[in-house]
Amino acid sequence: MKEQRKELQVAALCNGTAIDHIPSNVVFKVVSLLELEKLKNPITIGNNLESKKMKNKGIIKISDKFFEEDVINKIALIAPNVVLNIIKDYSVVEKKQVALPQTIDGIVKCNNPKCITNNEPMTTHFDVIDSENIVLQCHYCTIKIQKEEIILK
Repeated sequence: MKEQRKELQVAALCNGTAIDHIPSNVVFKVVSLLELEKLKNPITIGNNLESKKMKNKGIIKISDKFFEEDVINKIALIAPNVVLNIIKDYSVVEKKQVALPQTIDGIVKCNNPKCITNNEPMTTHFDVIDSENIVLQCHYCTIKIQKEEIILK
């Protein structure tokens, strides 16, 4: 008896960006972080897909969109092991691992209610003091925030 292969199919991308190996529990946080709801480009979102590397994963494919590196690196805050595939003419021309930047501006809320960023109209600014365990320090009030305490704005 011939063995049947069962595969989940996600449409091929002609040109654009595929963000792969996203933990299933943060797929929609990545969508929000990249503000994909504002794009007019075709977007495919797959979630809870089978993965050999992970138990399950998510994938996001955006047609005809290529992100600046600082935008993509924001993803490392919530999904540090995603792989970014740049696709041109149906072929992967570049694969990138996201890397946490040294500073994070405007996307994380300070957890200190007395911090000036929570009381004045200003941009938050965090220094990454531990990129492996993801620990941030507020530039203004110096509070340290662990990965599990991060609140996205």
